[in-house]
Amino acid sequence: MPASKMNKLWEFKRLDDICELINGLWIGEKPPFIKVGVFRNINFRKDGLLDDSNIAYLDVEIRKYQKRRLLLGDLILEKSGGGPKQPVGRVALYNKSNGEYSCSNFTAALRVKNPQSVDYRYLHKFLYWIHLSGITEKIQSHSTGIRNLDVNAYKRIEIPMPQLPEQRRIVAILDEAFAEIAVAKASTEKNLNNAKALFESYLQSVFNQRGKGWVEKAVDDIADHLLGKMLDKAKNRGTLQLYLRNINVRWFAFDLSNLLEMRFLEDEYSKCTIKKGDVIICEGGYPGRAAIWNEEYPIYFQKALHRVRFYKQEYSKWFVYYLYSQEKSGELKQYFTGTGILHFTGEALGRFKLPLPPLSEVPYLIANIDDIYAETQRLVSLYQKKLAALDELKRSLLHRAFNDEL
Repeated sequence: MPASKMNKLWEFKRLDDICELINGLWIGEKPPFIKVGVFRNINFRKDGLLDDSNIAYLDVEIRKYQKRRLLLGDLILEKSGGGPKQPVGRVALYNKSNGEYSCSNFTAALRVKNPQSVDYRYLHKFLYWIHLSGITEKIQSHSTGIRNLDVNAYKRIEIPMPQLPEQRRIVAILDEAFAEIAVAKASTEKNLNNAKALFESYLQSVFNQRGKGWVEKAVDDIADHLLGKMLDKAKNRGTLQLYLRNINVRWFAFDLSNLLEMRFLEDEYSKCTIKKGDVIICEGGYPGRAAIWNEEYPIYFQKALHRVRFYKQEYSKWFVYYLYSQEKSGELKQYFTGTGILHFTGEALGRFKLPLPPLSEVPYLIANIDDIYAETQRLVSLYQKKLAALDELKRSLLHRAFNDEL
């Protein structure tokens, strides 16, 4: 941020010059204890505020808590705990004026040293902005699989500091703009959810009508199905081939951007490959999620997936749409086994009942579903783009605010 572009009354100050950093609490070991509400990583919201609907309450040592009690205007910094693809460094504003609260050991509190020169709301918005802009991601490590913020580097961040009245003016402008953006996002998210619900509702009406000539058939009676090959690097032999995992299967489509390789023998080709028109269903991980393979070339698949090959291929797409409607309504869960990781076993798939209209009606019904799906996807894409534009507007306003352009 070149100084030449800044108002002469603005100056830069390091974070550790204007704030003290107070580390979070561990569970107490030495009495006397006090029950304290503790904010964790899960309590950070995307808008830079706190979600206090699921605060953890811990018995902590009074002597340690006295130094770590949150005060109105404190900022809570997420300094550890993110996964490989989830950067840490989020900052949330603590705005409670009463109660006994602190933060967890994965977080820390930032407290303004001199409220007469620094408005904590201004500081919060600046730190929120540098996280949105990716600056904090550059000062963290994740060598152990858990991301950790380089706190020393974070404390050296330089902050553009106008005079207090100007800080408050900037805060007021941003608060007003953010409130309007929040209203627009809420409306757009409602429209997005309504578009998704429209398709689900239409599917339910189609499958519930059960007109003349409809019957119910178990998958075992109308299709062949089997699981793919077990991944076992020590035992697998043959030639390396690309194969599908459950992570590659999305509803109605495939993500082929991260295919892996496994060894297959030549005589496993027929059993372990998918050909055009086959339905592929997740057995575990995302049980029931399904898509139809429409590529001209075959591909191998692993044991976490079912390959379903209908005797009458006209039923393939009908089946996938029905699976989707059952998953969205929650009915599909009755076929799953397991308590932690759920599975849609081959036995459960085989007895899964599919309502079938007369074969002559299937193309007409599917064409109508396709039309509704295409329209809802168009609306979903439109609303998602609008949400992305609103997020970008927020980032742009923050950028302008801290470059003296408001």
